[in-house]
Amino acid sequence: MMSVVIGLSAVIVAIRDGEAVVLVVRPRPSEPAGLPFGPFDPGGHRTFELAMRAFVTEQTQFELGYVEQLYTFGDMGRDAPLADMGDGNPKARVISVGYLALTPQAVDTAALGADWAPFSRFFPWEDWRAGRPPALGPIEEALKAWCAGGGAAEGAQRLARARLLFALDGAPWNEERVLERYELLYEAGLAPEVARDRGEAPPARSEALASALGEPMISDHRRILATGLSRLRGKLKYRPVVFELMPEAFTLSSLQRAVEAIAGVPLHKQNFRRAVERAGLVEGLGRLETDTGGRPAELFRFRRESLADRPVSGLSLPLLRE
Repeated sequence: MMSVVIGLSAVIVAIRDGEAVVLVVRPRPSEPAGLPFGPFDPGGHRTFELAMRAFVTEQTQFELGYVEQLYTFGDMGRDAPLADMGDGNPKARVISVGYLALTPQAVDTAALGADWAPFSRFFPWEDWRAGRPPALGPIEEALKAWCAGGGAAEGAQRLARARLLFALDGAPWNEERVLERYELLYEAGLAPEVARDRGEAPPARSEALASALGEPMISDHRRILATGLSRLRGKLKYRPVVFELMPEAFTLSSLQRAVEAIAGVPLHKQNFRRAVERAGLVEGLGRLETDTGGRPAELFRFRRESLADRPVSGLSLPLLRE
């Protein structure tokens, strides 16, 4: 009889050099990266969160700050490393509880195989800060070929979904639908994890398409990562979570860059600053940041006490229109 194992996975996000990065682990140098993960011990762990914090620290030597539960992943056929009991054959069904964690500093760790990787490594099509991503060219071509192979009615439905999710043919881009985009690529057989999960050899692809589809991850960790990025992008607008990624003192320019790095879209500078001021979430510290490479900029802090004063929303995203 197949047993059930409860696993815990962590999407740990930080901002480094203006980029949104996630903490990944690589058990063996030859294997794809994965998220920090570990089993839940019902006899030894009091809560899921405490267990997750403990194994993340053990694996990465990194202490977590802000944490929230993300989702429970339990699909049949998950290629989960925890299910392998030693002989390469799965003996357990793994139910994985995912967590989203935010930290103001991407702390380097000496833990073997732990590293910070940009989201763009796994989702090259998600970064629109410099305009339409080049990765969407080969992806659009591959998706339209998939749509054409589905018969008239099904092909039309496929194409409508592809247009909506990947902003094809001039459709607007919705930055929050990261998970739906990844799942469509999986359904279309384009995600590199598909062949692995089916036990098939990787299909022959052009170098451009292979690069555009991003780096695969172990198990279903790229799906968990997509879920975390979707949640975080949506939450930017209704909770002030971005400040969990900021240091104690920051400039408004660095705050804008952090929001843009997470959302993957460029923002209008003046409108963004007006939105920050209207929200009443920051206050000036009366001193300047001189290490900006240009004109000194005023330093601000997050008014954390405002969380107790009144219901607090997030920040609006005034997009920069071309």
